[in-house]
Amino acid sequence: MAAKKAPSRHDASASSSARITVDAVENPVREPSPVILKTSEKWELFLEGVVTLGLLLLLEFAIVVLINQAISNNRGLNDGIYQIKTALTIGPWHIWSWEWIFITIMFIINVWVIYWRLHRRYRQMQMRHIIAELHYIADGHLDHRINLKVGGYLNHVIASINALVDSTVNSMAEERKIEVSKDELITNVSHDIRTPLTSIIGYLGLIENKQYQDEADLLHYNHIAYQKTKQMKELVEDLFEFTKVQQTHAELQLQQFDLISMLEQLSADFELEAQKRQMFIEVAVVQRPIIMRADSGKLVRVFSNLITNAFKYGKGATRITLSAHIEQDNVVVNVSNDGQPIPKQDLQNIFERFYRVDGSRSASTGGSGLGLAIAKSIVVLHGGEIYATSNQAETAFIIILPLDVTAKRQDLVKIEPTK
Repeated sequence: MAAKKAPSRHDASASSSARITVDAVENPVREPSPVILKTSEKWELFLEGVVTLGLLLLLEFAIVVLINQAISNNRGLNDGIYQIKTALTIGPWHIWSWEWIFITIMFIINVWVIYWRLHRRYRQMQMRHIIAELHYIADGHLDHRINLKVGGYLNHVIASINALVDSTVNSMAEERKIEVSKDELITNVSHDIRTPLTSIIGYLGLIENKQYQDEADLLHYNHIAYQKTKQMKELVEDLFEFTKVQQTHAELQLQQFDLISMLEQLSADFELEAQKRQMFIEVAVVQRPIIMRADSGKLVRVFSNLITNAFKYGKGATRITLSAHIEQDNVVVNVSNDGQPIPKQDLQNIFERFYRVDGSRSASTGGSGLGLAIAKSIVVLHGGEIYATSNQAETAFIIILPLDVTAKRQDLVKIEPTK
């Protein structure tokens, strides 16, 4: 039965992304198609078989002639062969000639040699098709993959090529993502610096040109400029911290501490701010102490950012709850509030730098827009994970950290003795 011809790779769409989408929807998993030999390749195989058979027949004819000459020139050998031939019988039949035995053996050898030569040549043709496919990919069709039905080591060759192309495509996509991320970072930082800077220049300009009525106006303009300057300072410090924790070679200053005591201290530190916002902050734990080995300074930054985030964006919240418990070799910390839920489509993006749920680039709520991104980077640096859940009852940030960070991040830590 004739093999079904696979779609030609030259039918590819001009748009790689469109082709990938169509392939994924219409034909997500395609069966490998057999190598379709061209007419010239079929003739090449036929001539290979004919030439091989001709050379074998010539070689065997020469061997037969040489043996016959040797036998005819040696009377004793001729008589010995005749006696053996007449003595050997297969049932009622005598072996009349040694040549038939030789021809039978040579026939078997010829079949094997011709098969080996044709199979070897066919493998070479398959390799040519694989190379042609590889050239097609190298011409820029990086969405194309080699999908030929072959055997033996060529399957490993195709798998290796496809894996290499996938790795290359992923690397290129990652590089493009990094470039886009850099551009977005520059744009966002420029925007967040320009806004307060414009206000500072405006109010200082009013002071410089003495465009104020009395000392109260002067103090008011000066206070606004001062607040905007603090806002810029906070942005620069957060950006510097974010850059530090994003580095893969960043070090952790490790020490043993009681996580529950840390959470209670944070609760006390933010109690006044909570009262101003008519909120209640509490620590709810069922086991104490929870001793862990980590960078306490950086984890304080994580929990502080989460609490601050609840203050700023937990609209309608009346309480913030900090809880922690041990699960196997990890500690699970929960920072939750009972404010308005975060839309589902925003949950997976809230840890991106400068991302705001309301989509606004204004900083009316204060902050740099880097708090959650810094928190995630620090948690990842500890070999942990962080995610958020949100419903009508509460919005919770769940942090999972190893009790001993050295078990997961030995290559990144700098251990300091407990003081």
